[in-house]
Amino acid sequence: MSQGRGRERTVTENAAGFEDPPAEVLAEAAAAFGLLASSARLHLMWALSQGESDVTHLADRVGGALPAVSQHLAKLKLAGLVRSRREGRRQVYYIDDPDVVTLVRVMVGQLTARTRHASAPVHRLRGIGG
Repeated sequence: MSQGRGRERTVTENAAGFEDPPAEVLAEAAAAFGLLASSARLHLMWALSQGESDVTHLADRVGGALPAVSQHLAKLKLAGLVRSRREGRRQVYYIDDPDVVTLVRVMVGQLTARTRHASAPVHRLRGIGG
């Protein structure tokens, strides 16, 4: 009988002893990652991880049409990944959660480093092995 209890523990806890998150949390995380699966939205998140910006500047930076960028920002805002505030006639967007900023920076930074490493020229050693 004790074997079953031990197995049950390994199913619900990982090696560090943390319990698996509830299904609702996993669904919410999957939805957020789904939004970030769009390269346009990920580019917007990358830009906003560098600092706040208005829609016009973001559209110029990511090379998107203003209406499309506005729609992407609206989706990110609905998901709670992005917030906005009014400054006169401008709507300024920003990421309010430092963990989201860290997530985006680490993900994009790691993939950028891998890409650069993979495309680095291979230098052959001369004079070794004849």
